[in-house]
Amino acid sequence: MAKSASRRRPRAEESQESLTERAYRELEERIVTLQLAPGAVVTEASLAAMLGIGRTPIREALQRLARERLVTILPRRGILVAEENLTTELRLLELRREVERLLARSAARRAGAEQRRRFGEIAAGMEQAARGGDDIGFMRLDRDFNLLMLDAARNEFAAAAMTLMHGLSRRFWYIHYRAVADLPLAARLHAEVARAVAAGDAATAAGASDRLLDYIEAFARATAAPGG
Repeated sequence: MAKSASRRRPRAEESQESLTERAYRELEERIVTLQLAPGAVVTEASLAAMLGIGRTPIREALQRLARERLVTILPRRGILVAEENLTTELRLLELRREVERLLARSAARRAGAEQRRRFGEIAAGMEQAARGGDDIGFMRLDRDFNLLMLDAARNEFAAAAMTLMHGLSRRFWYIHYRAVADLPLAARLHAEVARAVAAGDAATAAGASDRLLDYIEAFARATAAPGG
């Protein structure tokens, strides 16, 4: 009992960690959904006031967002929200295609029973969100889908690569989806991956992942067209 108690994290540390995670989650969503616009310059103090969280968790969350290239920390000037860039997005998709195929195949082989059940729930939820035109609901489920895929695949190296891409990809989609996206199709393609993973079918999951990335790349390229 004494040995177990000695490993227990102090309450203050647990609280600090949860505040940092909350700050990260809320700031990431505000950046992705353009509440913090590309090119905007903000300060730690303004973000702390916005979220009602102390500056230390904000600072730690911003360091994580900087690693994910969603912000740039400008010493003595503030925090710059990253600009959108189609060329960067297309390079990112080259890597995403390879890594996501690996993740889908690995998750189909390694996911536990509860994870498979959750993949089924996410598939249904995405389709429901698309039918109702619930873009924020779809975005939140997409984040859940991505995180669950990383967890189920049990490959820390693939997870490290994908973690750096998720936020930028979701924000790019959110900027342009009203003009060029087909939300029901996007939901269906995500759901096909999720259901193949839930069924433990690695080959089908990998193929579904490729079809999803085909759509995402076509969507990205369409943003460069007139009116896109």
